[in-house]
Amino acid sequence: MANPKFRFTHLEGKKFNGLDGKDTQESLLKWSMKNRLKADTFLFDEHFQSYEKDEFVLAFMQDPNVINNLMVLSDSDKCSPLGKKAKSITAHQLPCSALSMSFFDKLYENNIVRDSGRIVQCFDEYCDDFTISDELRKMLLMEDSENYDVYSAAEKEEFLYQIFRHVCLGGALCQYEDSIEPYLKVTKAIYKDLVSVQKDSKTGKLLVTSIVFKITASDDHGIIYPDQKMHEQNFAYLIIDPLKRHVNVLYHKFGTSTFV
Repeated sequence: MANPKFRFTHLEGKKFNGLDGKDTQESLLKWSMKNRLKADTFLFDEHFQSYEKDEFVLAFMQDPNVINNLMVLSDSDKCSPLGKKAKSITAHQLPCSALSMSFFDKLYENNIVRDSGRIVQCFDEYCDDFTISDELRKMLLMEDSENYDVYSAAEKEEFLYQIFRHVCLGGALCQYEDSIEPYLKVTKAIYKDLVSVQKDSKTGKLLVTSIVFKITASDDHGIIYPDQKMHEQNFAYLIIDPLKRHVNVLYHKFGTSTFV
């Protein structure tokens, strides 16, 4: 891309009050995601529209200010800038319209979570890298679960649901919760950090203004971002605010919590 329309600047020192908060970090440690789930922010200089997603994401993954500041984890858990320019990308747009945690009321209505907030337990089963010991993870992972279709395909695409699913599944040595509350609390904190809203001038109602893409980036040898290994807990999202012209990044690599 000789003369990209979009250019990016790293917003150094950006704090994410929810993600970086003490309670969230303690939960991420327990779930084997501490220092593996990372967020960052970049500014861009031109008006963006959704149909430009491929051009935007490719420019992002080729911009020197991005590849020299976008942090990734190696297989030895060393954290360093990506340092590689992408040759190609994928960008899948996710709906991002949820404005209330009532989105998760279905968990209570379908006996996945009791009124007390306790997650309904079950006999252990195994699915890939995950131990399934409750009805919540059954719903999230097992297609033959009676609750697998509690959320429609469209609802499962919602960015809020995706964050919730990721924190529930956790990392390689995840200590699962007996109560739903920590998962909901961290999901809300991260979503609030990353997603922009504004009030509709005519109706007075809040609307989400962010546009969300789940992305991968590749060079001539294969995928370089988020990770060369395909795993549902290796992920990267770009959350674009076209009004403020900034893009938040949410990245995670599956593994065990790191302390550096």
